Amino acid sequence: MIQKSVEEGIYVVRILLVDDNPAVRRYLRAILEQQESWQVCGEARTGAEALHQVLEAPPDLIVLDYQMPDLNGVDVAKQIFELFPKIPILMVTLHLSNQLSEAARHVGVRGACAKQDIGSVVEAINVLLHDKTYFPVSAAGHTA
Repeated sequence: MIQKSVEEGIYVVRILLVDDNPAVRRYLRAILEQQESWQVCGEARTGAEALHQVLEAPPDLIVLDYQMPDLNGVDVAKQIFELFPKIPILMVTLHLSNQLSEAARHVGVRGACAKQDIGSVVEAINVLLHDKTYFPVSAAGHTA
């Protein structure tokens, strides 16, 4: 008997995308689903929607935007981590800083990257799926 999430011995990683911008969600979904064993199992526009979906059907990994209309990503991540500490969370934002990375790490987020650097998003997810963390050495860069 073959389970829905297993195809030819390959485990499918179920990813929840959380971003208030539908164009960003479509873009991330298209990029993530190019990976053979990744499947976007749900999308949420707000922090409240994300919490509801995680409670209903916990995903294997969450890609979480920092800026949303109701709650910020750090607050959402803190609530999810308290309920499901084993689910890796990747924080994505347009304006990544060392301060945001540290705040995210403090509440249980396992990685952070800039959403416009799609290569780092894919790399970060791969790292998180191997029970490691992904935080850029200098998130703010070297510009003054």
